[in-house]
This record gives sequence, structure tokens and C-alpha cells, in this order.
Amino acid sequence: MDSLESELDRARDLAVGDLADAIERIGFECTRCGACCTAEADDPHTATVFPDEVRDLQDATDYDFRDVARPMPYGLTETDDGGVEGETFEWALQTDSCGDCTFYAEDDDGVGACTVHDDRPLVCQTYPFSVALAGTSQPMGEAVDEHGVVRAHECEGLGRDISREDAEALAATLKERAVRELEEAIGVRDAYEPTRPEPGSVVVHDSEGAKRPDGSAYER
Repeated sequence: MDSLESELDRARDLAVGDLADAIERIGFECTRCGACCTAEADDPHTATVFPDEVRDLQDATDYDFRDVARPMPYGLTETDDGGVEGETFEWALQTDSCGDCTFYAEDDDGVGACTVHDDRPLVCQTYPFSVALAGTSQPMGEAVDEHGVVRAHECEGLGRDISREDAEALAATLKERAVRELEEAIGVRDAYEPTRPEPGSVVVHDSEGAKRPDGSAYER
């Protein structure tokens, strides 16, 4: 397997034009169905968010850290009292009581919308596309279409015409996301220190170090 640094070099070398070609061939137009923002069956919505993106959303909403993000559940175990404990290596956007993204809302006609659209994380800006490099995150479910390193995941908006201008803008954001994901992965690796969290507690390891679920530094 190539090192994360090698994959980061590959991400930085991605040609936006080639990514745009792939996006054009696949085709996409958001239908505002809300499927990418809501829970699926019994699985709550999970969308990876970087630490600085959490702070940006805090600035945009005046929300507390916990209102914006939660520890990514993968790697955590449920406790006897219904809580969770353990260590994880990503933050996910916070969810509501239904498991939907806390920033998702529907109007009276049932049309979905992101209430922080201008400040939404890169993973939201680029869905349903991802880049097939080691160390980059992939949405849940298998890719349903693929051209070069561009993968498209299940979405009812796929196959619709997209302008070249929109394809290039989306491609540039997709490249930015791939670079950021690999930079974060390298940062997590380099900042990691074993913590041995107390029973019933959660530690999130990100590129800034070990943190508690409220975003504060984890110290014992």
C-alpha cells in the first residue's frame, strides 16, 4: 500500500479538468431529495467534518461544539447504560433525534434544504462523488459508477446533465476535499498518542490531538 504522503502527492497532482470530464460523463444535478442528509433505516446520518470546519460552523451558527459535531461512531462501543465509550478518529456532523443531520430542514412542501448551505463541509459540497485514493473517505455504500479516480455513489441526481462550468467547480472542490482528507489523515497519525480513556468516556483523535466530545483537549 502506498504511503499517505504518496497518496497526498497524487491528490495534489489531480487535474481538475480530468475530474470534470468524469463528472460530466456521469452527470449530476441535486434534486434536493434529502437522502444524503437523513438517516437510512436504523443508521444515523454520518458525514465527516474537519476540526476547522466545525469551528466555521460554530462561527456561522453560534452553536456549541457538541451542537455541530459528534464523535464518529465507528470504533465506539455501547455501554450498559445506553451510552458509548472508546476511541475514534473522526468527527461527524451532529444529528437530531431522528438520526438526520441537525442542519437539514424541509419546507412545507417537503423540499429539503441545508440550513448552513454556504458553510457546509467539503464532504457535503461534493456528494455523491469521491476520489478513489487510499486515505480518502468514501460515502456509505458501494460506488455505482466510476470513471478514472472519480467514484459516484447512489443518488437519484446521478445521470442528469451538468454544465461544464458546474462540473469544473465541483471537480475543484472534490480535489480540495481529497487533499484535505489526506492532510488530516497524516495529521491524525502524527498527533496520535495512546490515551487509555476512562470507562464510559469517549476520545476523538484528530489532527490537533486527543479531544473530548465537546472539542476540548483530552487530559488525564
